[in-house]
Amino acid sequence: MRFERLCDAPPVTVDFVDGAGGDLVIAFASVGHDPGRAPSAEFVATATGRGTVAAGRRALFVMDDSRSWANAPGLAPALHAALAQVQARAPVTRIATIGLSMGAFSALVAARILPVDVVLAFGPQWSAVPGVVPGETRWARWTAALPPVIWPVAPVGAARWTCLFHGMADDLPQAQPFPPVPGVDHLLFPGLGHSDLVPHLKARGALAGMMQAALAGDRRRLLRIVAGAGGVRRAGQPPG
Repeated sequence: MRFERLCDAPPVTVDFVDGAGGDLVIAFASVGHDPGRAPSAEFVATATGRGTVAAGRRALFVMDDSRSWANAPGLAPALHAALAQVQARAPVTRIATIGLSMGAFSALVAARILPVDVVLAFGPQWSAVPGVVPGETRWARWTAALPPVIWPVAPVGAARWTCLFHGMADDLPQAQPFPPVPGVDHLLFPGLGHSDLVPHLKARGALAGMMQAALAGDRRRLLRIVAGAGGVRRAGQPPG
């Protein structure tokens, strides 16, 4: 698998893995595990379809060295420039965004910037701005130094279909403020924490099928996969 740097506009970088077909997945990195190093590409297998019938799917990987929660002023130009380069090679017919934590927040923001069809957001913060979510200090190292805030809270409902996923063990304060919005499925996982959710889904082999269902617009299949992995749809949402 070959990664090609399409955009290098610090603090934002965008890498590309070429492939076939009209689908494009844009994966946004989280803050990463090492604060001394830039974030690296995440959801590589899920984005490219590695090991599935969708193998060879085109994918962009977006990293933000400043950990700005999509507030870096260069993010939107970088996304537009990268997508234009991909489309110049072959048409893009469907776009999915995906991310974990800060990457999930960025995946939601991207749907306000690009013509995104579906978002898979795992553990997105409602807000990274200090004080907006009472008692939230888990990312204080980064959120104390945010640039001028463009996105004080997570935008939802911009894509045709948005799927939010939260582990209830420690993410309830971030999950609760998300409003019930048409076109949004909010899926909750009792007993799982913020850092446990994606590893749990990977261990269950669920992520590949979730991405395939998302790109196909197959809501019934995605909800069935989520239920099999222990997720439940949040009460009070508009009917699908």
